[in-house]
Amino acid sequence: MLKELLIDELQDIYHAEGQLVKALPKMAKAANSSELKEAFQNHLTETQGQVRRLNQAFELLGEKAKGKVCKGMQGLVEEGQEAITDGKEKEDPIADLALIGAAQRVEHYEISAYGTARTIAEQLGQDEVVQLLEQTLEEEKNADETLSKIAGPLLEESNGDMEDADDE
Repeated sequence: MLKELLIDELQDIYHAEGQLVKALPKMAKAANSSELKEAFQNHLTETQGQVRRLNQAFELLGEKAKGKVCKGMQGLVEEGQEAITDGKEKEDPIADLALIGAAQRVEHYEISAYGTARTIAEQLGQDEVVQLLEQTLEEEKNADETLSKIAGPLLEESNGDMEDADDE
């Protein structure tokens, strides 16, 4: 039963990552900051590697790599699309901050999903699968930290714009 749960979790993650492979180029295109564009592009490359690792995990478990609809990620991707659409009418730093917020919600979802799957794989003694999931988990945590670092100057810039408006 526990192995079935792990397979179910991996299928959910597999579909989620597939959605992100499609969404990240759109987010990169919408980003105004070159640093944010680059972060999205780099994470796309990482995400493609994560899909390869998921394929390896399925193989190690003797299962065919396939996804099951991940409704959670669908909602998060929709929110990201809203940030892109709404951002066209906002100042650049505010639009980028909205993209970062949407992206960080995705990262937190993935951190949770990979952490759960890794814990189940540990219980099953699937050490190679654990290593694959741990590697991805660390990448997701790093992506979240990168987004936070990019947000700092954007927050300062947008706060400065507000102070300038107050002075007028």
